[in-house]
Amino acid sequence: MGRELGRRRPEVGRSRRSPCDHGRVSQTKSLNQRVALEVIERYLDAAPRSATDPEPAGKFTLFRPRGPWPYYARPRLGLTDSISASDVDGLRRRQRELGLPENLEWTVETTPSLLGAAAESGLKVVQYPLMILDPAARTPIRVPDGIAVRLLSREDPDFLRAHAVANVGFGVPGTAIGAEGQRERDERAATTSPAVDEFMRARARDGWSVSAAAFDETGPLAVATHQPVGTTTEVVGVATLPAARRRGLAAAVTSALVDDAYARGVRTVFLSAGSDDVARVYERIGFRRIGFAGSAEPA
Repeated sequence: MGRELGRRRPEVGRSRRSPCDHGRVSQTKSLNQRVALEVIERYLDAAPRSATDPEPAGKFTLFRPRGPWPYYARPRLGLTDSISASDVDGLRRRQRELGLPENLEWTVETTPSLLGAAAESGLKVVQYPLMILDPAARTPIRVPDGIAVRLLSREDPDFLRAHAVANVGFGVPGTAIGAEGQRERDERAATTSPAVDEFMRARARDGWSVSAAAFDETGPLAVATHQPVGTTTEVVGVATLPAARRRGLAAAVTSALVDDAYARGVRTVFLSAGSDDVARVYERIGFRRIGFAGSAEPA
Protein backbone atom coordinates (compact mmCIF):
# COMPACT_ATOMS: atom_id res chain seq x y z
CA MET A 1 0.00 0.00 0.00
CA GLY A 2 1.46 3.24 -1.01
CA ARG A 3 5.02 4.10 -2.02
CA GLU A 4 8.15 6.12 -1.14
CA LEU A 5 10.92 8.01 -2.81
CA GLY A 6 12.93 5.80 -5.11
CA ARG A 7 10.79 3.81 -7.48
CA ARG A 8 8.81 6.55 -6.78
CA ARG A 9 9.83 6.64 -3.15
CA PRO A 10 12.59 4.30 -1.98
CA GLU A 11 11.45 3.45 1.51
CA VAL A 12 8.51 1.83 -0.09
CA GLY A 13 9.20 -0.88 -2.55
CA ARG A 14 6.25 -1.84 -4.70
CA SER A 15 5.31 -5.19 -6.02
CA ARG A 16 3.89 -5.55 -9.51
CA ARG A 17 0.19 -6.16 -9.69
CA SER A 18 -2.42 -6.45 -12.39
CA PRO A 19 -3.93 -3.28 -13.87
CA CYS A 20 -6.80 -1.94 -11.81
CA ASP A 21 -10.44 -1.50 -12.77
CA HIS A 22 -10.66 1.76 -14.74
CA GLY A 23 -14.41 1.83 -14.37
CA ARG A 24 -14.15 2.82 -10.73
CA VAL A 25 -12.49 6.21 -11.32
CA SER A 26 -14.86 9.13 -10.72
CA GLN A 27 -14.48 12.84 -10.19
CA THR A 28 -15.41 14.04 -6.72
CA LYS A 29 -17.71 17.05 -6.79
CA SER A 30 -15.73 18.78 -4.05
CA LEU A 31 -12.44 18.43 -5.98
CA ASN A 32 -11.35 19.82 -9.30
CA GLN A 33 -9.60 16.94 -11.03
CA ARG A 34 -7.55 18.99 -13.44
CA VAL A 35 -6.21 21.37 -10.82
CA ALA A 36 -5.54 18.51 -8.41
CA LEU A 37 -3.57 16.60 -11.04
CA GLU A 38 -1.49 19.69 -11.77
CA VAL A 39 -0.67 20.02 -8.07
CA ILE A 40 0.29 16.34 -7.90
CA GLU A 41 2.42 16.60 -11.04
CA ARG A 42 4.42 19.52 -9.63
CA TYR A 43 4.92 17.60 -6.40
CA LEU A 44 6.12 14.45 -8.17
CA ASP A 45 8.74 16.48 -10.00
CA ALA A 46 9.86 18.25 -6.82
CA ALA A 47 9.88 15.44 -4.25
CA PRO A 48 12.82 13.36 -5.60
CA ARG A 49 15.08 16.41 -5.81
CA SER A 50 15.85 16.30 -2.09
CA ALA A 51 17.90 13.13 -2.65
CA THR A 52 18.87 13.18 -6.33
CA ASP A 53 20.61 15.14 -9.06
CA PRO A 54 18.02 15.56 -11.85
CA GLU A 55 19.31 15.06 -15.39
CA PRO A 56 17.39 16.01 -18.56
CA ALA A 57 17.02 12.94 -20.74
CA GLY A 58 15.06 13.78 -23.87
CA LYS A 59 11.41 14.10 -22.90
CA PHE A 60 12.16 12.82 -19.41
CA THR A 61 13.81 13.86 -16.18
CA LEU A 62 16.13 11.17 -14.85
CA PHE A 63 16.68 11.35 -11.09
CA ARG A 64 20.24 10.30 -10.32
CA PRO A 65 20.50 9.25 -6.65
CA ARG A 66 22.91 10.78 -4.17
CA GLY A 67 22.19 8.05 -1.61
CA PRO A 68 21.87 4.27 -1.46
CA TRP A 69 18.49 4.03 -3.19
CA PRO A 70 18.04 3.93 -6.95
CA TYR A 71 15.46 6.25 -8.47
CA TYR A 72 13.29 6.34 -11.55
CA ALA A 73 12.63 8.65 -14.48
CA ARG A 74 9.42 10.51 -15.22
CA PRO A 75 8.15 12.75 -18.03
CA ARG A 76 9.57 16.27 -18.00
CA LEU A 77 7.40 18.70 -16.04
CA GLY A 78 5.16 20.65 -18.40
CA LEU A 79 5.69 18.28 -21.34
CA THR A 80 2.87 18.49 -23.88
CA ASP A 81 4.40 16.42 -26.70
CA SER A 82 3.48 12.78 -27.17
CA ILE A 83 6.06 10.22 -26.12
CA SER A 84 7.11 7.46 -28.52
CA ALA A 85 8.77 4.11 -28.04
CA SER A 86 12.01 5.57 -29.44
CA ASP A 87 11.90 8.23 -26.72
CA VAL A 88 11.65 5.49 -24.11
CA ASP A 89 14.40 3.48 -25.80
CA GLY A 90 16.74 6.49 -25.57
CA LEU A 91 15.96 6.94 -21.90
CA ARG A 92 16.61 3.27 -21.17
CA ARG A 93 20.00 3.45 -22.89
CA ARG A 94 20.97 6.34 -20.62
CA GLN A 95 19.75 4.47 -17.53
CA ARG A 96 21.88 1.49 -18.49
CA GLU A 97 24.92 3.74 -19.02
CA LEU A 98 24.50 5.04 -15.48
CA GLY A 99 23.84 1.62 -14.01
CA LEU A 100 20.34 2.64 -12.91
CA PRO A 101 17.15 0.56 -13.01
CA GLU A 102 15.11 1.04 -16.18
CA ASN A 103 12.10 2.29 -14.23
CA LEU A 104 9.52 4.86 -15.25
CA GLU A 105 6.70 6.44 -13.24
CA TRP A 106 4.08 8.96 -14.35
CA THR A 107 0.49 10.15 -14.03
CA VAL A 108 -1.53 8.44 -16.75
CA GLU A 109 -4.03 11.27 -17.25
CA THR A 110 -1.20 13.80 -17.63
CA THR A 111 0.94 11.75 -20.06
CA PRO A 112 -1.36 9.13 -21.63
CA SER A 113 0.95 8.45 -24.60
CA LEU A 114 3.52 6.86 -22.29
CA LEU A 115 1.31 3.82 -21.68
CA GLY A 116 1.69 2.53 -25.22
CA ALA A 117 5.23 3.83 -25.70
CA ALA A 118 6.57 2.04 -22.64
CA ALA A 119 4.87 -1.21 -23.62
CA GLU A 120 6.17 -0.96 -27.18
CA SER A 121 9.67 -0.45 -25.77
CA GLY A 122 9.35 -3.82 -24.03
CA LEU A 123 8.57 -2.69 -20.49
CA LYS A 124 5.92 -4.19 -18.25
CA VAL A 125 3.33 -1.48 -17.62
CA VAL A 126 1.07 -1.41 -14.56
CA GLN A 127 -1.49 1.14 -13.43
CA TYR A 128 -2.44 1.87 -9.82
CA PRO A 129 -5.36 3.90 -8.46
CA LEU A 130 -4.25 7.48 -7.79
CA MET A 131 -6.20 8.90 -4.85
CA ILE A 132 -6.55 12.28 -3.16
CA LEU A 133 -7.94 13.01 0.28
CA ASP A 134 -11.29 14.78 0.30
CA PRO A 135 -11.34 16.60 3.66
CA ALA A 136 -15.13 16.69 3.62
CA ALA A 137 -15.28 12.90 3.34
CA ARG A 138 -12.67 12.12 5.99
CA THR A 139 -13.93 9.82 8.74
CA PRO A 140 -12.50 9.25 12.24
CA ILE A 141 -10.44 6.09 12.56
CA ARG A 142 -10.63 4.09 15.76
CA VAL A 143 -7.32 2.63 16.94
CA PRO A 144 -7.85 -1.03 17.90
CA ASP A 145 -7.65 -2.01 21.56
CA GLY A 146 -4.14 -2.87 22.69
CA ILE A 147 -2.56 -0.80 19.89
CA ALA A 148 -0.62 2.45 20.20
CA VAL A 149 0.12 4.67 17.18
CA ARG A 150 2.97 7.17 17.28
CA LEU A 151 5.19 9.20 15.00
CA LEU A 152 8.79 8.01 14.69
CA SER A 153 11.71 10.31 15.39
CA ARG A 154 15.13 9.51 13.97
CA GLU A 155 16.22 8.52 17.51
CA ASP A 156 13.27 6.22 18.11
CA PRO A 157 14.56 2.87 19.43
CA ASP A 158 12.11 1.09 17.12
CA PHE A 159 13.03 3.12 14.02
CA LEU A 160 14.64 0.25 12.12
CA ARG A 161 12.14 -2.38 13.22
CA ALA A 162 9.24 -0.15 12.16
CA HIS A 163 10.66 0.39 8.68
CA ALA A 164 11.43 -3.32 8.41
CA VAL A 165 7.66 -3.89 8.61
CA ALA A 166 7.41 -2.42 5.09
CA ASN A 167 10.05 -4.81 3.77
CA VAL A 168 8.14 -7.79 5.15
CA GLY A 169 4.71 -6.51 4.16
CA PHE A 170 5.61 -5.69 0.58
CA GLY A 171 7.24 -9.09 0.27
CA VAL A 172 3.81 -10.65 0.76
CA PRO A 173 1.51 -8.64 -1.55
CA GLY A 174 -2.19 -8.21 -0.95
CA THR A 175 -4.35 -7.79 2.10
CA ALA A 176 -4.77 -11.43 3.19
CA ILE A 177 -3.59 -12.55 6.62
CA GLY A 178 -0.30 -14.47 6.46
CA ALA A 179 2.25 -16.16 8.67
CA GLU A 180 5.01 -13.55 8.50
CA GLY A 181 5.28 -11.51 11.68
CA GLN A 182 7.64 -10.26 14.35
CA ARG A 183 10.42 -12.78 13.67
CA GLU A 184 10.67 -11.82 10.00
CA ARG A 185 10.45 -8.13 10.92
CA ASP A 186 13.33 -8.35 13.39
CA GLU A 187 15.44 -10.38 10.98
CA ARG A 188 15.00 -7.74 8.28
CA ALA A 189 15.80 -4.95 10.73
CA ALA A 190 19.02 -6.70 11.77
CA THR A 191 20.22 -6.89 8.16
CA THR A 192 19.60 -3.23 7.27
CA SER A 193 22.80 -1.76 5.87
CA PRO A 194 24.41 1.15 7.75
CA ALA A 195 24.15 3.32 4.61
CA VAL A 196 20.39 2.77 4.32
CA ASP A 197 19.92 3.31 8.06
CA GLU A 198 21.84 6.59 7.95
CA PHE A 199 19.96 7.74 4.83
CA MET A 200 16.52 7.07 6.34
CA ARG A 201 17.38 8.74 9.64
CA ALA A 202 18.77 11.80 7.84
CA ARG A 203 15.56 12.18 5.87
CA ALA A 204 13.56 11.90 9.09
CA ARG A 205 15.81 14.49 10.78
CA ASP A 206 15.44 16.95 7.91
CA GLY A 207 11.66 16.53 7.62
CA TRP A 208 11.64 14.99 4.14
CA SER A 209 10.08 11.79 5.49
CA VAL A 210 7.66 11.55 8.42
CA SER A 211 6.72 8.05 9.54
CA ALA A 212 4.14 6.62 11.92
CA ALA A 213 3.85 3.09 13.24
CA ALA A 214 1.30 1.00 15.13
CA PHE A 215 2.63 -1.02 18.07
CA ASP A 216 1.53 -3.77 20.40
CA GLU A 217 3.58 -5.39 23.15
CA THR A 218 5.72 -7.22 20.56
CA GLY A 219 6.76 -4.07 18.70
CA PRO A 220 5.75 -2.36 15.44
CA LEU A 221 3.03 -4.06 13.38
CA ALA A 222 2.24 -1.44 10.71
CA VAL A 223 4.07 1.55 9.28
CA ALA A 224 3.52 4.39 6.82
CA THR A 225 5.37 7.53 5.71
CA HIS A 226 4.45 10.86 4.22
CA GLN A 227 6.83 13.18 2.39
CA PRO A 228 5.83 16.84 2.60
CA VAL A 229 7.01 19.33 0.01
CA GLY A 230 5.44 22.74 0.52
CA THR A 231 1.69 22.35 0.92
CA THR A 232 1.49 18.91 -0.71
CA THR A 233 2.42 15.47 0.56
CA GLU A 234 2.23 11.87 -0.58
CA VAL A 235 1.49 9.01 1.78
CA VAL A 236 3.79 6.13 0.89
CA GLY A 237 5.08 2.82 2.18
CA VAL A 238 1.92 1.83 4.03
CA ALA A 239 2.43 -1.78 5.12
CA THR A 240 1.28 -4.21 7.80
CA LEU A 241 2.92 -7.43 8.90
CA PRO A 242 0.90 -10.21 7.23
CA ALA A 243 0.20 -11.81 10.63
CA ALA A 244 -1.38 -8.54 11.83
CA ARG A 245 -3.57 -7.74 8.81
CA ARG A 246 -7.34 -7.14 8.76
CA ARG A 247 -7.27 -5.19 12.06
CA GLY A 248 -7.46 -1.63 10.72
CA LEU A 249 -3.80 -0.86 11.42
CA ALA A 250 -3.02 0.54 7.96
CA ALA A 251 -5.94 2.94 8.26
CA ALA A 252 -4.79 3.96 11.75
CA VAL A 253 -1.23 4.86 10.72
CA THR A 254 -2.43 6.61 7.57
CA SER A 255 -4.86 8.70 9.61
CA ALA A 256 -2.05 9.66 12.01
CA LEU A 257 0.03 10.88 9.08
CA VAL A 258 -2.86 12.92 7.73
CA ASP A 259 -3.18 14.61 11.13
CA ASP A 260 0.54 15.38 11.08
CA ALA A 261 0.37 16.70 7.51
CA TYR A 262 -2.46 19.09 8.34
CA ALA A 263 -0.58 20.28 11.43
CA ARG A 264 2.33 21.16 9.10
CA GLY A 265 0.11 23.28 6.85
CA VAL A 266 -0.30 20.72 4.08
CA ARG A 267 -3.42 21.21 1.96
CA THR A 268 -3.19 18.33 -0.52
CA VAL A 269 -2.67 14.71 0.60
CA PHE A 270 -2.53 11.97 -2.03
CA LEU A 271 -1.33 8.41 -2.54
CA SER A 272 -1.35 5.57 -5.03
CA ALA A 273 -2.87 2.27 -3.95
CA GLY A 274 -1.34 -1.08 -4.82
CA SER A 275 -4.64 -2.62 -5.94
CA ASP A 276 -8.38 -2.07 -6.01
CA ASP A 277 -8.72 -3.95 -2.72
CA VAL A 278 -6.21 -1.61 -1.11
CA ALA A 279 -7.92 1.41 -2.65
CA ARG A 280 -11.13 0.45 -0.89
CA VAL A 281 -9.31 0.68 2.46
CA TYR A 282 -8.31 4.25 1.66
CA GLU A 283 -11.79 5.13 0.46
CA ARG A 284 -13.07 4.35 3.94
CA ILE A 285 -10.69 6.99 5.31
CA GLY A 286 -11.85 9.67 2.86
CA PHE A 287 -9.57 9.27 -0.15
CA ARG A 288 -11.16 9.48 -3.60
CA ARG A 289 -9.91 8.14 -6.92
CA ILE A 290 -8.71 10.85 -9.24
CA GLY A 291 -6.81 8.92 -11.90
CA PHE A 292 -4.04 6.37 -12.29
CA ALA A 293 -0.34 6.22 -11.51
CA GLY A 294 1.63 4.47 -14.25
CA SER A 295 4.71 2.36 -13.57
CA ALA A 296 6.95 0.59 -16.06
CA GLU A 297 10.00 -1.64 -15.69
CA PRO A 298 11.61 -4.54 -17.54
CA ALA A 299 9.41 -7.65 -17.47
